[in-house]
Amino acid sequence: MKKLLLILLITFTGLCLNAQNFDSLYTVWQDVTQADSNRAKAYSYYIAKGFLFSNPDTAFILAQDLLRFGEEKQYNKAKAAAYKIMGVSNALKTDHPKALKYFKLNWKISKEIGNKMGSAGAINNIGIIYYGQGDYPKALEYYLRSLTILEEIGNKEVSISVINNIGTIYDVQGDFPKALEYFQRCLKVQLEIGDKQGSATTINNIGSVYKQQGDYPKALDFYKRSLKINNENEFKLGSANVLNNIGSVYQLQNNFPLSLEYYQSSLEISKEMGDKNGSANVLNFIGMTYKELENYPKALEYCKMALVTGEELGLPNLQKNACQCLYETYKAFGKGNDALVYLEKIQVIEDSLDVEETGIKLQQMEFAKQVFADSMASLEKERLVEEAHQAEVQKKNKTRNGLLIGGVFFVLLAGGFYSRWRFTKKAKAEVELEKDRSDNLLLNILPADIAEELKIKGKADARDFNMVSILFTDFKGFTSASEKMSAKDLVASINQCFEAFDGICEKHQVEKIKTIGDAYMAAGGLPVPTDDSVKNTVLAALEMQSFITQLHKEKEAKGEHAFQMRVGIHTGPVVAGIVGVKKFQYDIWGDTVNTASRMESNGDIGKVNISQTTYELLKKDPDFSFENRGKIEAKGKGEIDMYFVSEK
Repeated sequence: MKKLLLILLITFTGLCLNAQNFDSLYTVWQDVTQADSNRAKAYSYYIAKGFLFSNPDTAFILAQDLLRFGEEKQYNKAKAAAYKIMGVSNALKTDHPKALKYFKLNWKISKEIGNKMGSAGAINNIGIIYYGQGDYPKALEYYLRSLTILEEIGNKEVSISVINNIGTIYDVQGDFPKALEYFQRCLKVQLEIGDKQGSATTINNIGSVYKQQGDYPKALDFYKRSLKINNENEFKLGSANVLNNIGSVYQLQNNFPLSLEYYQSSLEISKEMGDKNGSANVLNFIGMTYKELENYPKALEYCKMALVTGEELGLPNLQKNACQCLYETYKAFGKGNDALVYLEKIQVIEDSLDVEETGIKLQQMEFAKQVFADSMASLEKERLVEEAHQAEVQKKNKTRNGLLIGGVFFVLLAGGFYSRWRFTKKAKAEVELEKDRSDNLLLNILPADIAEELKIKGKADARDFNMVSILFTDFKGFTSASEKMSAKDLVASINQCFEAFDGICEKHQVEKIKTIGDAYMAAGGLPVPTDDSVKNTVLAALEMQSFITQLHKEKEAKGEHAFQMRVGIHTGPVVAGIVGVKKFQYDIWGDTVNTASRMESNGDIGKVNISQTTYELLKKDPDFSFENRGKIEAKGKGEIDMYFVSEK
C-alpha cells in the first residue's frame, strides 16, 4: 500500500508545536489583548494539533469560530487557515465535494494576500481531492502547478510530498517508468535533507511499482530497505505497512507460510498502535491467504474480523473487501447459501455509493428549480415596479423632450426585459436538463415503474409477485483468472460481458437486479408481470450463453483469456422492493432466489439449467427443446429435477 500525503500547511512562525506549550495555545486565543495574528496562529495550531486528525468533526466546528474571527477582524490569514482546516476535515471524512469547496476558498484567499506557500499547499490539496474522486488527469494538473510554485520559492521539504503525489498518479495510471522517475526524484531530495521517515515511505512506493511490474526480487529488495529504516527509527506504522507489502509479494509467489509470517507481524504492530484501518486490511489479507491454503475455517475467521472492523469504522471499501473474501471462501467451501449472503452485501455497498450520487443530483435539480422560481418572482416584481414607473413618467412628461426621455427609458426597459427573458429561458432549460439527468440516473438504478412511484410518493411499497423467473450467471475459474490477469484487464473483461448482458436483458424485457463480483442476477416478470416473462428470461439466458461461447472462441484464437459460464433459472414467488431510505436499492427476496442460485451452481459450462417449475411452464413451447437431467443433489434443497434447455 502506497501512502498519499495530504499536506496541511499551517506554518505560522513564532509558535512551536510541542507538548510543553500546546495547552497554552487556547489561552493565547482567548486573550483579547494579544495581536490578531498571534491569536489566529495559536488557534490554528490548537485545532490542527488537538483535533484535526483525531476528531475532524470537532476541528470543523472550531474552524468556523476561526473563520468568523477572520471575517470580523478582516484578517484574511485567519480565514485562509480556517478554510484549510475545513478542507482537510472533509477530506479525512472522504466528503470530496465539500473538501474541494474549502480548498478552493483557501487557494483564493492565499492568492489575494500573495501567500505563495499557501497557494501551493491549497493547489496540492485540490489535486488530492481530484485523486480521491478518480480524476487523475485533473489531480496531475494541480500537482504540477503546485510543484512549479514550490520550486520557484525553493521549498524542498514541501516539494517532496508533491513529487511523491505525482509519482503516485503515474503509478495508478500504469505509467511505471514515469512513476519511478518521480519517486526516485523524491527520494533524492529526502536523502539530501535527511528525511528518514519520508525516504522510508518513498522506498516502499518504489517497491510497490516493481511489484506491479512483476519484478518480485526488486520489490522485496526495496521493501526490506524501507523496513530497515522504519525499524531503526521506530516508525511503527511505517513498519506495519511495509511488512504487509512484503507478505503480499510472498503471497504472489505462492510462498504462503512466509506470507502469513509477515502479515501476522504487520497485524501485531497495527493492533499495538491502535490502527484499526491497517488491522482490517491485514486481517483480510490473512483470510485470503488461508483461503489459498484451503484452510477455510481460518479464512472465515479472519475475514469476519476484517468485516466487523470495517463496519465499526464505517468504511465501505474495507467492508466490500471483507465481503469479497467471505464470498470467495464460502463459495470454495461449497456453501452456496452463505456465499450468496455476502454477494448481496457487496452489491448493497456498491449500490449505496451509486445512490448517494443520485441523491446529490436530485438535490442539484431541486436547487436549480428554486433558482428558476426565484428568478420568475423577481421578474414579476420588477415588471410591476417598471409599469408603475412608466405610467408616472408618461403623466409628468408631456413635452417632446419628456417623450424623448420616455422613449429612451422604454428602450432601456425593453433591453432589461429581453435580458431577463433570456436569463429565464436559460434557467428553465437548465432545470429541464438537470431533471432529465436525474431521471436517467434513477432509471440506471431502479425499474421505470419503481422510479416513477418513488418520485411521486417519495417511497415505493414492497410488492409480492407470484410468478418471477430468476436468472443467475457465474463465470468458471474467476478466482484463478483474477490472480493471473491485471486488475485493469480483469475489470475490462467483466465489463465487456456485463454490458452485453445489459443489452440482452433490455431486448427481452428482463429486469437486471444486480451484479456482484463475477455474478449477474436478473428477473423476468417484474415490476410489471407479463404472460411471456418466463420465455423471455430463458431466451435472454440462451443469448447470454451464446455471447460468452462466441467470445471465448474469439479470444482463445488470439491467445487471450476468456471466461466460460454457467446459467441457472428458477420460477416462483418473490418479494421485491426498495431497501433503505437514503441509500436505497431495489432487490428481491424469497426461496425462489436461493433455488435459482442452485440451478446456476449445479449447471454446466455453456448450458442453461432450469428447474422443474420453469420446465413445466415451457414444456409445450415449440421453440425449445429440453434435456431431462433427472434429480440432482442441491445444497440445502435435497434432490431437485433439473433440465437443460436450448432453442430448436
